[in-house]
Amino acid sequence: MEPITLVLILAGLVAGGTGGYYARKMKSQDALEKAQKEADKITAKAKEESKEEILKAKEEALKIKEEAKKEEKERREQIAQAEKRNIDKEKVLDERTKKLDETRDKVEKDKDDIEKTKNDLRDIRKKQMAALEKISKLSTDKAKEKLLEIVEKDYKRDVLDFIKKIEAEKKEEADKKAREILSFAIQRVAGDMTSETTVTAVTLPNDEMKGRIIGREGRNIQAIERATGCDIIVDDTPETIVISGFDPVRRHVAKRALESMMKDGRIHPTKVEEAVEKAQKEIDKEIKEAGEQAVYKTGVAGLPSDLVKVLGRLKFRTSYGQNVLQHSMECSYLSGALASELGADVNLSKKAALLHDIGKAVDQEIEGSHASIGRDIAKKFGLDDKIINAIEAHHEEAEFKSVEAIIVQVADMISGGRPGARRDTMEAYIKRLTELENIANSFPGVEKSFAIQAGREVRVLVSPEELDDLKSEKLAKEIATKIEKDLKYPGQIKVNVIREKRITEYAK
Repeated sequence: MEPITLVLILAGLVAGGTGGYYARKMKSQDALEKAQKEADKITAKAKEESKEEILKAKEEALKIKEEAKKEEKERREQIAQAEKRNIDKEKVLDERTKKLDETRDKVEKDKDDIEKTKNDLRDIRKKQMAALEKISKLSTDKAKEKLLEIVEKDYKRDVLDFIKKIEAEKKEEADKKAREILSFAIQRVAGDMTSETTVTAVTLPNDEMKGRIIGREGRNIQAIERATGCDIIVDDTPETIVISGFDPVRRHVAKRALESMMKDGRIHPTKVEEAVEKAQKEIDKEIKEAGEQAVYKTGVAGLPSDLVKVLGRLKFRTSYGQNVLQHSMECSYLSGALASELGADVNLSKKAALLHDIGKAVDQEIEGSHASIGRDIAKKFGLDDKIINAIEAHHEEAEFKSVEAIIVQVADMISGGRPGARRDTMEAYIKRLTELENIANSFPGVEKSFAIQAGREVRVLVSPEELDDLKSEKLAKEIATKIEKDLKYPGQIKVNVIREKRITEYAK
């Protein structure tokens, strides 16, 4: 390529680049100017808007300031009014305080005047009493006695009638309520009661069996007595032998074993041990089932299984001819009904009543009353304190600590005291009647007394010369109180005091 041509090409390239540079520079300059103008417009607009906002803010601040001044003015007015009211109250209080001080001073002065007047009256009364004693020739005490005697003579009949009226009304009201509660409770308990004797007899098929039971030289009967811990009494009673022992469970084990051997036909010392062991297992099973049935029928839940077994032993225990387990179940029913009527704890009452005689299950083996033994058993099994107290207190050996404990005692008395429930021994019966008459005869003014209605009533005849009607009323209460304190008895005893004045004259 020619040098000249190369130079021209280079010159053309330089000229084109320079021209393009300046053309782009001019274009950029125009764009910059345009952007600057746009920015100036935006800035101007923003300044105008900010001025408007500032003006609005100033107006708002001015408005708030005005309201604050107004509120401050109102508060100042309120404070001024409150201060005025306080000043008025202080004035009123000052006036009242002043009046109280004046009243107190007046009261103190009046008190002194009254005390002075009292002293003057005492002096006058003493002088009057001295003058009266001098005139009547009676001392003050003698005059009092004379006055009381006159008043008693004049108003004794009125007082007596009033007392009788009050007592009759209250007694009628209380009896009505008690009859309603007790009749409803007893109505709900329809359990039958069967009596059992304390003597366990075994019926023999024939008198020949007595010899087989005795055995050669008495070996069989001795083996039975050793195995059971009971005495076997063979007497002249035809086709019967008697089992004697203080433990009712042992007696029933002996009876079951004897019946089993008689049925089998083999009676000898080895067979005795087998029969007794088998009978013991059967009785243990029967005891457990009896306890479970009692718990189920009464609806008492939550008792330990060992305690239920002890409860079942009561099936073979009687008290005055009354089966103790049946008695305990009946007490549970009654306690539940009474507690429901009185608003007490029904479940606790039923449980305590079912267990109230639990001590009788083992009272032949442990020293103490059955109530204290039952308390210890209940403590051993961790029962509720109210249940423990009800068991301990149902014969009043401890203080009642809950209404449920009283309910248990009432249920026990109802169950044991109703006709036909229990059978007392002749000696105990005669002793109770004698004690009733002796208690009545121990009071002054009593001529004779008679225990009647099987010991349910004591009839007291008093001397009309020694006791009037008012004193006879008092005597009846005193006899009833002494009977409650000194005797233990089922149910209640009526004290009937009779004051009869007879005047006899003879026509000649």
